[in-house]
Amino acid sequence: MTARGLAVFVVVPLLVWAAWVHAGMPTVTHDGRLYVELTRVAASLQKTKLDASAASTRAHLRTGDRVVTLTRNWAQVLVDGKPIVLDAPVRVKRGVWLVPESFVDRVVPTLTRVASVAPTEITLEEVRVRSYPSFTRIVVETSAPIAHRIETSGPREARIRLSGLAGGTHAEEPQDGLIAEVRLERAGADGLLRVVYEGAAGTIRAITLVDPPRLVLDVARPVEPAPRPGRERLTPVRTIVLDAGHGGHDSGAVGPTGLMEKDLVLDVTRRVGKLVEERLGIKVRFTRDTDHFVTLRDRTSLANKERADLFVSIHANAHRETATDGVETYFLSSEATDSAARQVAALENGVVQLETPPGRGNGKTDVVKLILWDLAQSEFQMESSRLAEVVHDAMTQSLRISNRGVKQAGFYVLGGAAMPAILIEIGFVTNPREEKRLKETRYRDEIARAILTGLTEYKRNWDERTRAAVEPAPVTRPPAGRQQ
Repeated sequence: MTARGLAVFVVVPLLVWAAWVHAGMPTVTHDGRLYVELTRVAASLQKTKLDASAASTRAHLRTGDRVVTLTRNWAQVLVDGKPIVLDAPVRVKRGVWLVPESFVDRVVPTLTRVASVAPTEITLEEVRVRSYPSFTRIVVETSAPIAHRIETSGPREARIRLSGLAGGTHAEEPQDGLIAEVRLERAGADGLLRVVYEGAAGTIRAITLVDPPRLVLDVARPVEPAPRPGRERLTPVRTIVLDAGHGGHDSGAVGPTGLMEKDLVLDVTRRVGKLVEERLGIKVRFTRDTDHFVTLRDRTSLANKERADLFVSIHANAHRETATDGVETYFLSSEATDSAARQVAALENGVVQLETPPGRGNGKTDVVKLILWDLAQSEFQMESSRLAEVVHDAMTQSLRISNRGVKQAGFYVLGGAAMPAILIEIGFVTNPREEKRLKETRYRDEIARAILTGLTEYKRNWDERTRAAVEPAPVTRPPAGRQQ
């Protein structure tokens, strides 16, 4: 049989199977996309075990000797540790795990395939290296999603294999006190990324992003950065700055019946502040508590002057498609999750054009490059990610609203914050149905209570970690009757 004949032999049964699934498996619409229940997908496969708890952040689908790992609110799934990127994130709705239809087309065939067809060639687009006070970021952008494996992570260098990366080499010498050299070489049919350290080895955290496909490696410095002057690092959460977006001559997004974002978020922010002070006993400061304009720079400057422990910016979303709905939460990163995240950040960053006197940058100037990487924030990126996850989970579990996930993007307003900082988009005022709910006092109370729940859980977790870090290690005593 020819190679072409083998490909037809393999692909046709898979296409027939996929067509059967689409024809016989019910779908549900979520976030404007078609989803199928993961339990139904599992039932269509032979010898399959599904572990998918509504309370867990991950689910596992095991069929034969293959394992698929799914993470709620992420569009990437792992098949035997290798990533496959879907066109929409995995969701959990009313306790039911949902996967986009692309899961059937892209993942299921890998579980049933008996022979493989030559994969599409993946080429290198760009390698970027950026240095920050607490870590160095290496971004490998490719023409399509790529699987990776950290082969070695020794005291002198780390080696990461990029499976099937065709052509393309790269060499860079950041010499930033952590990494001496980043070199991409050929290794047979793969690419091999070598990270050579200047001194002590760092700790590597790898994530994959889409649109465009990227592998992001954050290499943390082995020594903790010094605490901020005048305060200890391990302290309880005492002060939070709540930031109501827009204000004054900047109305923000406007709904079809005239609901202005600036009024909505100011009301919600006040409600959150009152609950936080009453229930958590934390000092609350507002960047604005009336309808007046505050520059983006002054919002985080206030938080820094107050030596705040957390910064939470509250906004409402907008989209040209009026059916778009849901809640999404952001933390700061130079690498946006996808184009939609970049567009939201661009919309919020556009406020700088309304500042008088104008802020740094004008017209087409890249405001994010000029201001966003006020490098203090890079130290808190991991903690900001944790805060975003906890608050977002609380909101999606409490509110009857679509879950658009936790994302990262370059928000100007978060860039100067010297503490964990997040931005919450509480809903779409441009959606007529959602605008109606956002006008209701009762629903605004629900939003405020949901945010409070997330902040409460984050504070509880932070306090536990703080106690664990300062408590002395237990003394090990020798057995009785034994001489030292």
